[in-house]
Amino acid sequence: MKPKLRMGMVGGGRDAFIGAVHRMAARLEDRIELVCGAFSSTKQKALESGKDLLLDTSRAYGSYREMFRREAKLPEEQRMQFVSIVTPNNMHYPIAMAALDGGFHVICDKPMTLTLDEALNLQKKVKQTKRLFCLTHNYTAYPMVKQGRQRVKAGKLGKIRRVVVEYPQGWLASRAETAGLKQAAWRTDPRRSGPTGCMGDIGSHCQNLAEYMTGLEIVSVCADLQTCVKGRQLEDDGSVLLRFKGGARGILWASQIAVGVENALSIRVYGEKGGLEWHQQKPNTLLVHKLGKPTEIHGTPPNIALKAGAEASRLPAGYPEGYLETFATIYANFARALENVLEGTKIKEDNFDYPSVADGVRGVTFLHALVASNKSDEKWTDLDSL
Repeated sequence: MKPKLRMGMVGGGRDAFIGAVHRMAARLEDRIELVCGAFSSTKQKALESGKDLLLDTSRAYGSYREMFRREAKLPEEQRMQFVSIVTPNNMHYPIAMAALDGGFHVICDKPMTLTLDEALNLQKKVKQTKRLFCLTHNYTAYPMVKQGRQRVKAGKLGKIRRVVVEYPQGWLASRAETAGLKQAAWRTDPRRSGPTGCMGDIGSHCQNLAEYMTGLEIVSVCADLQTCVKGRQLEDDGSVLLRFKGGARGILWASQIAVGVENALSIRVYGEKGGLEWHQQKPNTLLVHKLGKPTEIHGTPPNIALKAGAEASRLPAGYPEGYLETFATIYANFARALENVLEGTKIKEDNFDYPSVADGVRGVTFLHALVASNKSDEKWTDLDSL
């Protein structure tokens, strides 16, 4: 049995949501163990969070820089091998750069950076250091999403004509950021969230899902973003027209003011010969439309039709593959790649199905194109023009 991979974490301490999700996901296949962390920008909270997680007190650090410095001095068989970054957006870039400089592999939450220059610098650093970098766009890890992607790649839909992707939520329909809700406070603060609010938080998932499932890059956008809640600094709703490489057209809607809606991410893809439809709140089902034939309902094993979906499934038919498992799949795929690196096996990162630093650059470019388009009178903005 292979030894477990050793993970450190930055962020994700007391009162954080996503840190616990990452820790549970990393443990799910028993390939990874948490050995250290700098869990908060507040030193006392960081140390208390380490105690909560039953870490050795010597490996709960007051800052990420201290953690990287001290971990690098430990014997190779003890030190962490990669770090998971689960902080607000503004800290992704400096922490990732410091980790790579320290010789550590990186898993990072999205969006990857605040600016396009940062994204490109990070991509260069990954190449220079020859370290693995994974971005946790988790929705692409659902079995039915992978099955849909495989159908598109196999030409089952013919040439893609139309993509419709949406992600409505309702949790920011009122000004929750002033009511003591930490998760709302940083997401609506441009200093910590970046130039976009709703689009950076959930619209980025729409972009990534659309490109992943279709295999097509978005080349131009026409964005109409709005701030509905008075006093809020960043947009909380927006719609975007999309143009894809190859001629397909698309529509993207993301909103956090859709009262009564929770996490209704969905995507519909239409080609010359058929279509696909997937809804995150019914993740085990993929609707397959064929020209001139009845709609088919595809589910997880034993009804799963294609290899990609089966490989991402852990449970028997009738049990839902959920949100936590999507993160676990990304961590597991990253772990397999890292095991190969540590064994000295030559690999290509794109042999492993997890979002890479290149996907991070795509995402940041997309968000900046939306901002530029929204400000422009001409509206259509080419991503290559930025």
